[in-house]
Amino acid sequence: MSVAELLEKVNGLNADERTELFISAAENMKLLEVVGLVKAMEEKWDVKASGGGGGMMMMAPAAGGGDDEAEKTDFDVVLKEAGDKKIGVIKVVRELTGLNLKDAKAMVDGAPKTIKEKLPKEEAEKAKAQLEEAGAVVELK
Repeated sequence: MSVAELLEKVNGLNADERTELFISAAENMKLLEVVGLVKAMEEKWDVKASGGGGGMMMMAPAAGGGDDEAEKTDFDVVLKEAGDKKIGVIKVVRELTGLNLKDAKAMVDGAPKTIKEKLPKEEAEKAKAQLEEAGAVVELK
């Protein structure tokens, strides 16, 4: 079935059915596929996926590109290593990202990894503190 044929069938669904279809499809995607999907949505609709709602992805309008870039305002939280208390670090990663256990463990096992991107300084420092409290070595970039 072609993409055009599939879209025609999807457009015939009501809003609840489309939502259910989209969620079911996303649940079966690998983490990297979801990341790619989010990036494509950000580009398509000129929005920015931002964390904050207890693991929910919330879309916010993209910030206007000002010339005032002297002071860094967005930070990435980078897990350098899990340390001795890996289980605690996995729990914090799950809490911060909303990932399932398997994906959070894979992220921690694959350190160094960026846990959260483009956070305001206060949020990034809070996430860093949570991870460090769990025993991780963390860096803000």
